[in-house]
Amino acid sequence: MSVLFGMPVDLAYHLVCWLAAILAPLLGGLAAAAAIVLFTMLVRLVLLPLSYYAFRGERARNRLLPQVQALQRRHAKDPERLQRELSALYRAEGTSMFAGCLPLLLQLPFFSLMYRLFLSHSVAGAPNRLLSHRLLAAPLGSWWLGGAGPFSTQGAVFAAVFLLLAAVAVAAIRAARRAKAAAEAEAAAEAEAGAASARPAAARPATARPGVAAGPAAQDTAAADRVVGWLSRMMPFGSLVMAAIVPLAAGLYLLTTASWTLAERAAIKRWSRVTPRG
Repeated sequence: MSVLFGMPVDLAYHLVCWLAAILAPLLGGLAAAAAIVLFTMLVRLVLLPLSYYAFRGERARNRLLPQVQALQRRHAKDPERLQRELSALYRAEGTSMFAGCLPLLLQLPFFSLMYRLFLSHSVAGAPNRLLSHRLLAAPLGSWWLGGAGPFSTQGAVFAAVFLLLAAVAVAAIRAARRAKAAAEAEAAAEAEAGAASARPAAARPATARPGVAAGPAAQDTAAADRVVGWLSRMMPFGSLVMAAIVPLAAGLYLLTTASWTLAERAAIKRWSRVTPRG
């Protein structure tokens, strides 16, 4: 194992082993699996402040979508002006086009640790004791298509993890759609109220110009928005695909963090309803 990964893996190994030892009197053979779940929850607790700001940024991005589309139409033939206006709009709101991705990116090193931890037969010069632990009929270091294979009791454990990941992914996509619809409705209501109180209809800037074709800059920005939207829809299913090609322990990490994200967003959304938007 390289020096770059050696020390972090050693630290993660001792932490998971320590958690498993604490949980062993209560959970017996499931202690190591529970330690992975607890380790994942501790990681997400550390990232909670960033998750909150990412949620606010994503909500702001959804709320700004009508204004973004209006700018794309207004400056369709002026790419530089469009980029300046979009940058200023996002900066004024304290968000960006890729708001919401930071917590996911910061989780990648921890996922890599869990992957390598159950890939290494020795850690810190000693045999990796975690590889002897199991989740029901499946060793934590086993692979879906390895060992006994998918059509076995080990495969049944993987199938249960896959089904749970799929359920969480569907729930996450539905929640994201509801959040986007609510943000767009909020933006439309604010725009309508502001236009009604500001000036007469004849003096209002047009927000829809169906006869104007979008220029290259507007098309590029719209394409970027579509890519971001597609990624946000497909990202929850990425964990399902990844779980099929990593050790069971890493799949358990993915399931825990995906479930945490779903619950975390619901909690932040409820809390933000009673907190003034800043």
